[in-house]
Amino acid sequence: MPFSVELPPTFGDRLTGSDRALAGMWVSSGSPIMAEICAGSGLDWLLIDGEHSPLGLESIQLQLQAAAAYPVTPVVRVPVNDTVLIKQYLDLGAQNLLVPMVNSADEAAAAVAASLYPPRGVRGVGSALARGARWNRVENYLQRAHELVSITVQIETAESVANAEAIAATDGVAAMFIGPSDLSASMGLLGQQEHPDVVASVERTIAVAKAAGLPVGVNAFNPVVAERYLDLGVDFILVGADVASVARAGEGFAKRFIDDRGGDQIAGAAEATGGERASY
Repeated sequence: MPFSVELPPTFGDRLTGSDRALAGMWVSSGSPIMAEICAGSGLDWLLIDGEHSPLGLESIQLQLQAAAAYPVTPVVRVPVNDTVLIKQYLDLGAQNLLVPMVNSADEAAAAVAASLYPPRGVRGVGSALARGARWNRVENYLQRAHELVSITVQIETAESVANAEAIAATDGVAAMFIGPSDLSASMGLLGQQEHPDVVASVERTIAVAKAAGLPVGVNAFNPVVAERYLDLGVDFILVGADVASVARAGEGFAKRFIDDRGGDQIAGAAEATGGERASY
């Protein structure tokens, strides 16, 4: 008897079915082990980043497999709004995609179309060969695929903020996610995610999404800022990243066990004795 598989709820389903904001973190290391560690953290969702991280198709699939054993919803960010890439990411098993740099309703519609089979969209058919359909072990996958994937579009430019109403009204968009980093850059405020003008644009986009009844999320590593956006009613949020967490933790170890214990003096003594670092 053939084995039947039922896929978990999509990110869109989880958002609409939740009575609180969903909290998540980035997975940017490319490591399946790190993905599994993060998946077991108790967070609601993970963003596996294919845009700014060294991730190929095989790496993403391994990370999805590692996370699958845990009650967490993985979302994968494609590097660009491209029909071929979206098809490949869906086929390798990413149910939930975040599409970056969506600046207009037409671009949002193109991302949605790339995720859907004809006649709803333009996704190429290869389910029998793909993990996305569990090699045709998901019953009626071709007929149900529109229910089994979700597309979140990223609002991260001044242009996309200006077009937020039209983007939010695009059929098939499951949610909007605001990226203050690129948004600040597009506004001539590079690196100033907490500038009042940037915050105002974020808040305007949140209000637009709320008015449209569309789930909206934001990236906010500063806990104070994250709390403020949560109080404004965002439905999901990213509050950290695997690589950033390890980097800051390592720096904390160095400060406590080197700097705070006279590391400069120890290093100087080592140089004076031929460069061998003293042990302690």
